[in-house]
Amino acid sequence: MTFEELLFTMYYNNFKRCFMSTAISVRLSKELADKLDSIAKETERPRSYIIQKALESYIDDYADLQIALDRLHNKTDPIVSGKELRKSLGF
Repeated sequence: MTFEELLFTMYYNNFKRCFMSTAISVRLSKELADKLDSIAKETERPRSYIIQKALESYIDDYADLQIALDRLHNKTDPIVSGKELRKSLGF
């Protein structure tokens, strides 16, 4: 990557962060806000970054949970025993 490409990438990423985002207000308990401040200080990241990453992680986990629940309730999805699973994996 050339220096000009690097500068453009940095500029574009900063532009997206500043102008292509939505501000949201939340109220946190003092205890939770203190924990957030502690993590932000320890990682040298802004609180907004920590909150964004936590929400991304939660949303990904929620999506995984929904997929698992859908499969659990899908009557056509075959049930595989632990023994069958180990055999199919070569254990």
